[in-house]
Amino acid sequence: MRKIYIFDTTLRDGEQSPGVNLNTQEKVEIGLQLEKLGVDRIEAGFPAASPGDLAGVNAVARAVRNASIIGLARSRTQDIDAVREALIGAQDPCLHLFLATSPIHREHKLRMNKQQVLETAEAAIKYAKKYFDKIEFSPEDAGRTELDFLCEVTEMAIRAGATVVNIPDTVGYLNPSEFGNIFKVLRENVKGIEKIQLSAHCHDDLGLATANALAAVLNGADQIEGTINGIGERAGNTSLEEVAMALETRQHFFQAKTDLVLSEIYRTSRLVSKLTGMVVPGNKAIVGANAFAHESGIHQDGMLKEKSTYEIMTPATIGLKESKLVMGKHSGRHAFREKLIDMGYTLSEEQVNVAFAKFKDIADKKKHVTDEDVRAMIEEKLIETPETFILDKLQVTYSNQSVPSAIVSLRTMDGNVIELSALGNGSVDAIYQAIDQATGEQFELEDYGIQSVTQGTDAIGEVHVVLKQNGVSVQGRGISTDILEASARAYIDAINRMIEKRKAPAKGDRGNMSLI
Repeated sequence: MRKIYIFDTTLRDGEQSPGVNLNTQEKVEIGLQLEKLGVDRIEAGFPAASPGDLAGVNAVARAVRNASIIGLARSRTQDIDAVREALIGAQDPCLHLFLATSPIHREHKLRMNKQQVLETAEAAIKYAKKYFDKIEFSPEDAGRTELDFLCEVTEMAIRAGATVVNIPDTVGYLNPSEFGNIFKVLRENVKGIEKIQLSAHCHDDLGLATANALAAVLNGADQIEGTINGIGERAGNTSLEEVAMALETRQHFFQAKTDLVLSEIYRTSRLVSKLTGMVVPGNKAIVGANAFAHESGIHQDGMLKEKSTYEIMTPATIGLKESKLVMGKHSGRHAFREKLIDMGYTLSEEQVNVAFAKFKDIADKKKHVTDEDVRAMIEEKLIETPETFILDKLQVTYSNQSVPSAIVSLRTMDGNVIELSALGNGSVDAIYQAIDQATGEQFELEDYGIQSVTQGTDAIGEVHVVLKQNGVSVQGRGISTDILEASARAYIDAINRMIEKRKAPAKGDRGNMSLI
């Protein structure tokens, strides 16, 4: 079977999702997990967007050794130079250039005619070829570009030195037969097409991203671009886990495969969800909480008799499996460490100690600690922001006949304890008012979300907040079996992130950047 290369753009197109703002450490953590997943190519960001983005791409480039690291650039020399700087230290660097080609983009955005588009793109590719052996070129909005002109652009890119030509359905406009036909026409009509790889980059505005990507595979695409969990601008991108499992499950039909380590899919999905704050819907294909759940009596009967009656994939394929060790408050450190190894985590002794202390705290509050509890706890602890403030104590008084109040005690890095009380419109508001007074910070709460990580009345709850200060937004996360404690931890986590962010170059506004 022919190999389909996987180009992951979670750290670039995925980070363009509204409200998502990954710091450098989080980008590296996701990049290393994508490496474990077996992704061939990782687009780590858009270096010209800001000094922070450039630094983030460089950190990923230096950390990841077994995947090609890619930086995005417009067809401008300054963008190309920014990618050159960002990819210093990369084991296998690649430049991703783009320029719009559709009539609507040529007329309204670029103010260029066809010849000017060709000349601009060719000049950029030739300039980049001085510094990069691997260059991917994307004619932005290729889906709405005239086919004859798209053939002309592709032929020019090949002559100029591109090694991959990507076909983006930038606005998710096409249906599978239309998108697949583009690859068929290019394969049949472009001179030198055998010298390069053809790639597909789809958006999900009409819910067709995965279907279009698979249509491209059937018509000769060598590479699929997408994101974990399908995150991205507007309705998102192609979900890479959906493409990988479709090719795996329907091998005889597609006659193609990826080199992904499928058992790492679920863990990768969880990590991306945690660090971006974007919750995976329960009915999401492959990685949703209900993807392998059966409630109907008819389905349950069929599953008991033969699992394949209602499951075309097994949970184990993507890294989901039943717990082998029952974890509770009587479990020892050795059993806990074995559980972590069984779940695929490799931690230092210090990290194990921190995680074990947190585990004991949760185990004292729950009858049973599930795999999901452990995952939530570990993934919260693996990525830590320097803690300027640490929650020491929390006391909340609530009655529907009086104004809620909260007393919050915070420990600072130098060991001092600050304790203040406040009233609020509700318990959470009172907590946040007290924290603001204790830290001396003022924020706008842009978003506040709660979700249950596990089931039952003693379930672990996760709170996600987005705080804004002076036009800069940060996110925070907190988990606990008590939702008020989780709310406080999430708020303090966001404050610590904001303080750290003030010490580093601010991430630039990319609202005026044209991206594929």
